[in-house]
Amino acid sequence: MYIFRSIHEIVTTVNAARVLLTEMFEKRKTVNFKYSEALALLKDDENRLKLLIEKEVIHQNGNEVALDARFQDFFELLLEANEEINTAIIDEHIEYLHELMDYYLKEKVPARKNSYVRNIKITFRKIARTTIRNIMNLQTSIDSAFKHEPTYQIKIAKLENLDKKRINIQRLIDSTENLILHEERLFFQQATDEELDRILLELRSELQLSAHSLIRAQQDIINYLNQIKSQVILVEKIRKVKQLMDQFELRTKSNLAEVMENDHSVLVEGNTPSSFKLSIPYLNTDEARPIILKVRKNLQYKEIIRNNEAGAFSEEDMTTASMYEELIDFGETLESYLQLQAQRQWNDKDAEPEDLFTFLMHHTFKREVSEQERTTLFCQLVSLYENMFRISEDFGVYKNYEYVKIYPA
Repeated sequence: MYIFRSIHEIVTTVNAARVLLTEMFEKRKTVNFKYSEALALLKDDENRLKLLIEKEVIHQNGNEVALDARFQDFFELLLEANEEINTAIIDEHIEYLHELMDYYLKEKVPARKNSYVRNIKITFRKIARTTIRNIMNLQTSIDSAFKHEPTYQIKIAKLENLDKKRINIQRLIDSTENLILHEERLFFQQATDEELDRILLELRSELQLSAHSLIRAQQDIINYLNQIKSQVILVEKIRKVKQLMDQFELRTKSNLAEVMENDHSVLVEGNTPSSFKLSIPYLNTDEARPIILKVRKNLQYKEIIRNNEAGAFSEEDMTTASMYEELIDFGETLESYLQLQAQRQWNDKDAEPEDLFTFLMHHTFKREVSEQERTTLFCQLVSLYENMFRISEDFGVYKNYEYVKIYPA
């Protein structure tokens, strides 16, 4: 393997081939570069092309050339263009932090202790950057797997594997929090560094936001799997109707005639959308401010309904029995709680609203939900819809749980 002798050599080599490397990087996933095409981009300078191959900036395979993996990884890292979800590297960073902190506690020379602190700060920054990038890639991969994967079985396998990666990311977030708060308390007591304190404060804030994003990713995965299940059921019903129709038994073995008799909708009419637009001058007045704030508040918890095609299903897919967890819809649960409290206030203006925790403990869901799940749901709703609630200073007790009382905002 070729080893560069200096930074200057690396920069000079890359700069001399910048046109070719830019083209190869941008088309790294779609095009197999021919040797002749690479030569044309270098203005037919074959000596320069052979030098790039010799220095292993690019590799030649017969009549084709490809960008070296080291340079591709380097470009993707700086440009944040890599869609890979890599949790192993965070695990390595955490292990490295334990080693550095152990060295710091055993070191007696101040200069060497400071060098360990410097490396610790760099590693914490890497953990924050890598975690955020992994979560962005996770959400992108979840949406892409559901919307663009044409094969039914691969679509499900991808979503299930992404859920495993989501669990790994959450585990690493918990490990980082545990390292900061518990495992290495002795180090943090001795290493009094203002920059390190600021980095840790920013890191914990980013980890908290990352945990909230993982809750949303989990909900999307379960929702997508349930949509696939619903589409399978719909396709099975359509197949049964088609079979009865082909055998001329549709009217005798189904309630089609009754349904058609009671249905008076006009198929081609559609829904006429209502249109009510406010003028720009009116929106700029103080009178319009309450309306704008009300619309903004409603948009905070309303979700856009996704209507996506799942793709073609084979005969084997139709016979495969799959069971998925029944999703607890956060938005629907929140809406039920807010409507119940609004109804309570309407019936009796002096009535005290019911706190969120009490509501969840007595609410009837579509499936059996344990107390532990209800407690977790309480925390998730508060995290996702914080602006919709008013957190009081009062506490309540339910069996072994002590909780803060939270009401509608």
